[in-house]
Amino acid sequence: MSLRPRWSRVVLKLSGEALAEPSGFGLDSAVLTQVANEVREAREELGTDIAIVVGGGNFWRGLKGAGQGMDQAQADFMGMLATVMNGLALQDALERAGQTSRVMSAIEMPKVAEPYIRRRAERHLEKGRVVILAGGTGNPFFTTDTAAALRAAEIEAQAILKGTHSGVDGVYTADPKIDKTATRYDQISHMDVITKGLKVMDATAITFCMDKKLPIVVFDLLAQGNVKSILKGEQVGTLVG
Repeated sequence: MSLRPRWSRVVLKLSGEALAEPSGFGLDSAVLTQVANEVREAREELGTDIAIVVGGGNFWRGLKGAGQGMDQAQADFMGMLATVMNGLALQDALERAGQTSRVMSAIEMPKVAEPYIRRRAERHLEKGRVVILAGGTGNPFFTTDTAAALRAAEIEAQAILKGTHSGVDGVYTADPKIDKTATRYDQISHMDVITKGLKVMDATAITFCMDKKLPIVVFDLLAQGNVKSILKGEQVGTLVG
């Protein structure tokens, strides 16, 4: 580990959709393998502590259920269970790649995951394990973006790496898939993200990160080598901070 990483501890935020098959549902084993290898290489070569917060949108979105008349709290709990499914799949991929890991869930289910306990999560990280944080915050009405921000502050991570999918490689002035004139920011402040209404993370998460002075790097998760490049300090995606 001759290289000194830009940050010694980070939270990697993955959406469920980033792990999905091209249809947007289920799990794509090739993507899981790629993510696992990227994380293992970053840990081995740079020694950065990596915790992963994973969403569940490839199986279920609480907002969709609420939009169909379901009680929102009930729909959100279903979404939290979906994140645990993704966490277990990610753990399997990491272990097959040779990276020890632990799944910790905000909703207790001791048969499949450890309960999330902050100090225990920190011990795992110190021992070189990747910690997968599932179950969101454990509370309805909060997104996994907010969970990522909250956990990052709790475990004293120095940055959040938010991996995107569908070819979007940072924060743009508008949706680049709709507006061809949209340009990418190399860097932007938390406040500008809020005032311009840019879709980086939800407003609760962005405001929390601003208060805690937590930088966020928004980048294309599926581009080979991006995680390692970010941790080496290279310009990848957009730095919010």
